[in-house]
Amino acid sequence: MGHGSSKEDDSSSSSSDADTKPSRISRLKQKLHLHRRHHHHTSASSPHQKLHAAEDFSGIALLTLINAEMKFKDKWLACVSFGEQTFRTNISDQTDKPIWNCERKLLLERNGPRVARISVFETNRLSKNNLIGYCEINLLDYLTQDSDSDLETFDLLDPVSSDKVVGHICLSCNVEDPIETEKNFARRILSIMDYNEDGKLSFSEFSDLINAFGNNVAASKVSAEKEKLFKAADKNGDGVVSMDELAELLALQQEKEPIMNCCPVCGEIVEVSDKLNTVVHLTLCFDEGTGNQVMTGGFLTEKQASYGWMFKLSEWAHFSSYDVGLNSGSSASHILVCDRKTKRLVEELIDAKIVLSMRAIYQSKIGLGLIDKGAKEILQSISERQGRQMNSVESAKDISKFVEFFEDQINMAEVKYPLEHFKTFNEFFVRELKPGARPIASLERDDVAVCAADSRLMAFKSVQDSLRFWIKGRKFSIQGLLGKEICSNAFVDGTLVIFRLAPQDYHRFHFPVSGTIEQFVNIPGCLYTVNPIAVNSKYCNVFTENKRVVSIISTEEFGKVAFVAIGATMVGSITFVKKEGDIVKKGDEFGYFSFGGSTVICVFEKDAIEIDDDLIVNSGRSLETLVSVGMTLGVSIKKPAGAGLPNLESCVLGD
Repeated sequence: MGHGSSKEDDSSSSSSDADTKPSRISRLKQKLHLHRRHHHHTSASSPHQKLHAAEDFSGIALLTLINAEMKFKDKWLACVSFGEQTFRTNISDQTDKPIWNCERKLLLERNGPRVARISVFETNRLSKNNLIGYCEINLLDYLTQDSDSDLETFDLLDPVSSDKVVGHICLSCNVEDPIETEKNFARRILSIMDYNEDGKLSFSEFSDLINAFGNNVAASKVSAEKEKLFKAADKNGDGVVSMDELAELLALQQEKEPIMNCCPVCGEIVEVSDKLNTVVHLTLCFDEGTGNQVMTGGFLTEKQASYGWMFKLSEWAHFSSYDVGLNSGSSASHILVCDRKTKRLVEELIDAKIVLSMRAIYQSKIGLGLIDKGAKEILQSISERQGRQMNSVESAKDISKFVEFFEDQINMAEVKYPLEHFKTFNEFFVRELKPGARPIASLERDDVAVCAADSRLMAFKSVQDSLRFWIKGRKFSIQGLLGKEICSNAFVDGTLVIFRLAPQDYHRFHFPVSGTIEQFVNIPGCLYTVNPIAVNSKYCNVFTENKRVVSIISTEEFGKVAFVAIGATMVGSITFVKKEGDIVKKGDEFGYFSFGGSTVICVFEKDAIEIDDDLIVNSGRSLETLVSVGMTLGVSIKKPAGAGLPNLESCVLGD
């Protein structure tokens, strides 16, 4: 290619023919991009994480999946989910002891995700690979433990029952030293720029490097200036720049006069004034060159990463898409939620045929027109008939199939009784959990509200926010939700919290606050689905048209709280275990939904509660948060009655 050797003085080669220069640089940049592994980007996913503040930075962890021991032979694939990113290994040979040696760098933040979930799939499937086992590792705890070895073996747990071990996985994880990061970066550049592969850069190679970094000011420097920079890097004066010398130059020059404002691998513009994020970006981008296989990234969930080629074909053909936020129509084929416990994205499991039918009905005028012309009564009849069927002894045979379908989302280790105990499907559907399975946050503090259900939560400071980010029915209002009998002005401008229960969830709901039950009001209505496909539709008003029961809880800390239990398609009944006048404690059981998906909505009076920040932030992204009963919801900010009035007993009258 006509590149000079770094073993001789090549200063004259910098004045090479102008006709060949653009071609040479373009080939160089192409080489840089070709060295980067292909990523499956989505519109919601950036290939790189960015810190919000320098004080949040905890380090960059290098996680390597080495091998596993499974109980049968297959071709195995492993996925790592961390925050809103998921990565996958290569597929192993047919074996019961797969070897991957695949690595990935992960950004650690003090207030960011800490738990990495590692899942192992068998891959002999056309469209869907089968999850066999998983483990969850708190990386910060793992990295700070006192151990003589970076290697550790973890049990892989059965996704149906977390108390059953189905295999073992060996991995290593360590935090990369900043100096080593700079050396690795320099080593990566050398591997690309060092045309004759002698481990050093000549002046012509160094000059091409400056041009490839994307800084027009640096690239336009005359040869004398570039030569001056080259000599500054060449500390020992041997006429070439070594790896250590290049690393030192890059570190020092970025602080003085940055020579890089464009990542030479992905082409993304880097903020030269933000040194930390630049280092983070380049470290995560330059993830190759160690000799190990690098995990493929750019996936949002482990389910997306584990799909077989049939799904990838449909994704390529735009029949299926992944995204975070408000989806409708064809884009609603995958419902993503943020797991609050692990801060990672998970995909809600729902049968593809049901998705297609819901999209046909709720995302079109024609579908809703059919419902208006008599299908409402059909939905009511189907739900009632399904409810009776789920109470029959014959329905018990469907329990094991149901648990198998939702293998990773029903933890039988938490359930109070074994499967054999349940004589009908509905008995299993309204199952109880073992004592202590749902600890209640700040139990002794009644000014802290908690989550009322295992559910996907959306929280909004006002109805206007809910209409902007989530509820698209044109006629939704607090008055329409609560009814004229109960609704007050304080509720109209109040805070709205939506708990959406999916069929696989624990279907008993609990009190979010402590107080006294004042009243119950039954409001008849339809039985539309409460799935986001319907809630996000502009053609129907699910929450104000569905059958529901509104109860008012009077509290000292939050004023009055409206608790709305909403029925939905296939929900046979709503049962309450408390009555009017009962004094209740937050976390106590309030009632349960029989078979089907359903929703609880809590409405707080205006300026009564400050919802937890993470819930508000996710809701502002139109992203549901997966929560459990007893997790914190928010804190009371309501001023006590009489606050601000003078204490007349302590007043002293003057003469």
